[in-house]
Amino acid sequence: MPVYVIRRSLQALVVLFAMSLLVFAGVYAVGNPVDILINPQAEPLERERAIAALGLDKPLWEQYATFLRGAVAGDLGRSFVHSAPALQLILERMPATLELASAAMLIAVALGIPLGLWAGLRPDSVSGRAIMAGSILGFSLPTFWVGLMLIMVFSVMLGVLPSNGRGPTVEVLGVPVSFLTVEGWRHLVMPATNLALFKLALLIRLTRAGTREALLQDYVKFARAKGLSNARVILVHVLRNILIPIVTVIGLEFGSVIAFAIVTESVFAWPGMGKLLIDSINLLDRPVIVAYLLVIVALFIAINLVVDLLYSVLDPRVRLQEARG
Repeated sequence: MPVYVIRRSLQALVVLFAMSLLVFAGVYAVGNPVDILINPQAEPLERERAIAALGLDKPLWEQYATFLRGAVAGDLGRSFVHSAPALQLILERMPATLELASAAMLIAVALGIPLGLWAGLRPDSVSGRAIMAGSILGFSLPTFWVGLMLIMVFSVMLGVLPSNGRGPTVEVLGVPVSFLTVEGWRHLVMPATNLALFKLALLIRLTRAGTREALLQDYVKFARAKGLSNARVILVHVLRNILIPIVTVIGLEFGSVIAFAIVTESVFAWPGMGKLLIDSINLLDRPVIVAYLLVIVALFIAINLVVDLLYSVLDPRVRLQEARG
């Protein structure tokens, strides 16, 4: 296992280098932040000084070389707008996004796997059909619309939940979290539910399909023939064998929730990385955009590694050397 982890870490460095090149070239080739950040009525000399201070007077390849040297030392550049390290700005917002994403995936997993299992065991029942119909709604409804409806019902009409913000936070090991307070949960429940709906629908359908397929396998029929209880057959022989694809999807979807929580964070004014990215795009704050994308790539790599390691826990037959991130 240590050899496998080292090899995957070396592969991750290659991926990060390739992505940094693509992201840097793509972001720095679009737009001109000078038009936004510098007053159009500024004197030409002041304008040239500002451009030089931002490092935009150098060729693109030289800007990338400077960025790469800093990235090796852990410096992903300084924000044009905030005049602060881009990585610092992202790390300050990361706990809020991770908290929101974790709560959303917890809701999706806690409800999606049991509901999908029930729908797979009783596909023709009224409850099974209702669960599948609900999963179709989860796929179909736009995230921003659901968020607005939640705000209208629970904040405007009923007045029981706050419509925006993160609420009070408590520091745990230096990391601010809001789920340890009642008011924090009141702020968290709506955006987390909104973000979880699509993932919930996906897990329901995946679990149902896996359950229907597993019930037809010989090992399940043999387990029933041995006289094992229905609960043991379902929990040991059915659920455990369908967990590998489910764990894969959970890992990948957790990464996508972190990366694409932008809409939910914008609707609920959640102070996470997604809102920072939107503000940076509007102001063409290139260093923050590049740093955000590279952090997301690194998170995806780390999540894929964890998923691969879980394979061997769920199924010892799976060899780490053959696992795919």
